[in-house]
Amino acid sequence: MLRTSFWIVILIALVINTIISFIAVFRQKREIATIWAWMLVLLLLPVVGFAIFFLAGSRISSKKIFRLRTQEQRGLDQIALNQKKQLQDIENLLPIPYSATELLKLFLSSDRAVLTRGNKITIFSDGQKKFDKLFSDIKAAKEHIHLEYFSIFDDKIGHQLVDLLTEKASEGVEVRVIYDQFGSHGQHPKMYRQLRAAGGVAVPFLMRRFQLLTLRFNFRNHRKIAIIDGKIGYIGGFNVGDQYIGESKKFGYWRDTHTRIIGDAVLSLQSRFLMDWNATAEGRELLTQTTKYFPENFSLPGKSMVQIVSSGPDDDMKQIKQGYMRMFSSARESISIQTPYFIPDGPVLETLEVAILSGVKVRLMIPNQPDHPLVYRATEYYAQELIDLGATVYRYDGGFLHSKVVIIDNEVATVGSANMDIRSFSLNFEGNAFIYDPDFAADLEDLFEQDVLKSTKLTMEYFEKQSAWMKFKQKFSRLFSPIL
Repeated sequence: MLRTSFWIVILIALVINTIISFIAVFRQKREIATIWAWMLVLLLLPVVGFAIFFLAGSRISSKKIFRLRTQEQRGLDQIALNQKKQLQDIENLLPIPYSATELLKLFLSSDRAVLTRGNKITIFSDGQKKFDKLFSDIKAAKEHIHLEYFSIFDDKIGHQLVDLLTEKASEGVEVRVIYDQFGSHGQHPKMYRQLRAAGGVAVPFLMRRFQLLTLRFNFRNHRKIAIIDGKIGYIGGFNVGDQYIGESKKFGYWRDTHTRIIGDAVLSLQSRFLMDWNATAEGRELLTQTTKYFPENFSLPGKSMVQIVSSGPDDDMKQIKQGYMRMFSSARESISIQTPYFIPDGPVLETLEVAILSGVKVRLMIPNQPDHPLVYRATEYYAQELIDLGATVYRYDGGFLHSKVVIIDNEVATVGSANMDIRSFSLNFEGNAFIYDPDFAADLEDLFEQDVLKSTKLTMEYFEKQSAWMKFKQKFSRLFSPIL
């Protein structure tokens, strides 16, 4: 009798778990693949699955989405007005590569991303060199410093940055910092105490200062941008932390890609920061368009045309994913991809397949070690898919590869924060620079070739020799790819 009662209780619990699972997953709009992945978690892991869902599956609040969209409209209108005098019709600009024409129009439609011209761009693939230059630019700041990073760690270089910002704030320079609480492993109130005392402001993205629900690891601000005096901008893959300058025993040398921009595109970066700041800084003064933040008639020192493109869970357009797909479908000769996480959804994988079958040379470079085990095993699974289609896949062995770069036909390239995975496509707030300049694309290709010399070419034979357990982990991880 006791045994029967036990199984009845178990059965009732499973039924209740199933019902609640359906309610939890279908309560908000999700893609079909994501629904099945969450159902798998919730049904296979009763109780524990709900804890995981709470941390990773809950959606961003409608209130916060409204705040973001309101600022999106305001910021875009401001920069459009500010640049109207400087921009001409697309047809009258510098020659645009053939493969860029439709991509350019796509971003103008989907993200209202203004095409900027006359940009001078410097590439950084080494963390120490990037931070040396960034710190030098911060020291020279006269009016304002705006930083927005996924991770600002409470470590040596993190404190160097905050100490420098505190010094500039003491001089009367406006200092504003947006950081992601999850990416930065907490709020670090002591870390920013002196900065705030000096008049600077550091706020966690879209969160109240004492909010407890910081463990949710979806819908993070993954952007990595900096603007100094509205004249110098940075965008790319480097966060702020000792590991990004190679001081990590686990990862060793950190190979990433970041850009420093002087020119019109800095205004677009500034607009992005102002949108995020105004959506985040509840109770603080909102920033508006002024010549201090959007200087007029400054020189255009280079020749690169750039669009700064943003995407995030506040918008269903998935602009950066669309950009990647447009690049793949526009390529006529070559596609080169560097990404730490290669977990494409069906449309992205199919677009790459069409490119390969059309004779386009596709090369992918991934890291040689995981920083997230499930994610890396899923990356290995999809790397095999790409090899099987006819692409070339390299494993970078010179350290940890964190670079997020796509180059097509030595003409068009993108550098930014968005990985080639579903998380970056749908779950994170991302920012990329799409750059229309054959010389810049060639420089990135040269870096890719240098990285190939430090890499191992992966083959199907390499994967076939792996243990049965490793193959199982790769296939198992792939089942959860929509929520990784």
